[in-house]
Amino acid sequence: MRPTTRLFATVAGEATKSLRPTQMALLPPILLYRRLFRVHRYHLPREQRLLGDEYIKAEFRAHQKIDNPVHIIGFLTEWQHYAQLIEGGTWRGEKIDKQKIEKMSDQQIGQLYELMQAIRKQDLIDNDPEYDPDK
Repeated sequence: MRPTTRLFATVAGEATKSLRPTQMALLPPILLYRRLFRVHRYHLPREQRLLGDEYIKAEFRAHQKIDNPVHIIGFLTEWQHYAQLIEGGTWRGEKIDKQKIEKMSDQQIGQLYELMQAIRKQDLIDNDPEYDPDK
């Protein structure tokens, strides 16, 4: 990611249809990266933290060489919004915006589906004493 200082200007506080609060200025990638790990450390249970930390590392590595400013701003904006949700505790039960799903590639939708299956399986393991994950 090769951001310029213009990319970190304050995001305009335009009214949107969502209830998303007005965003503060975008953090530079390294500061945001560190903030995400801190947020996980203080606000997530251990299992979720481990999964989330690995995901953050993989996503930042995958986007490290992106030069398109629009992609950089979108990437940083979404991760900063994610950090705000985790810090505020409002992430549980959060639904993905339909417009975001429509913009996803088939691979991204597949990853989302796999994540949903893993969460449901873990929920069964945690809450159903008769469930055998080896079956």
